[in-house]
Amino acid sequence: MKLFSGLSFKVGRIVRMFVLGDLALLAGWGLVQPIFAVFVVEKVAGATIVTVGIAAAVYWITKAILQLPIANFLDGTPSEKDDFIILVLGLVLVGLSGFAFVLVSQIWQLYLVQFLLAVGFSMYTPAWQGIFSRHLDKSHEATDWSLDNVAISIAAGVTGLISGVLVSWFGYNLVFVLAGLFSLISATVIFLSPKVVFPHRVYRRGKALHDHRPIVSSRQ
Repeated sequence: MKLFSGLSFKVGRIVRMFVLGDLALLAGWGLVQPIFAVFVVEKVAGATIVTVGIAAAVYWITKAILQLPIANFLDGTPSEKDDFIILVLGLVLVGLSGFAFVLVSQIWQLYLVQFLLAVGFSMYTPAWQGIFSRHLDKSHEATDWSLDNVAISIAAGVTGLISGVLVSWFGYNLVFVLAGLFSLISATVIFLSPKVVFPHRVYRRGKALHDHRPIVSSRQ
């Protein structure tokens, strides 16, 4: 893959797939971030700017509490199957949370959806990072991580730029529906490609996977 003149590298299949999944997910939620506070104040009955702060706290505190235990559980399981299942389930929950925002009209509903969203991301983040880390291309680890960060930064920047336009033309519901759809697209990209994560042969718990080893740098 060539990004700029003079910069060329190969990217393994796992890295490509996971970057695409992350790209879709963060593109969808990049639509929500710029307009979220305005949505809460305008569309949730009785909401104030304090409500926005509490909603943010519900999300971040819940994610902080749950993410480490989930990560410890995944680290304690010998197979990658558990990471894969938690990852897809987390993405589905994140997608459903996006659709649920369309129904939010009361403050308690807002907090509930924020809680569900945090649960989804607390499942997604350690599972995604665990699989991604185990399949980084040798001698290109920094580049692989940077590729993902560049991809999601561009996606979030572009969608953030157009989110206000979409709300002005079509209303808030479209933005949340798109966030949910992009989350499910991310789940589909990963779910429909299990042979990339798991070998064609019958998976044996505790055995190394042999058909998708990271690409080894030609410099070695």
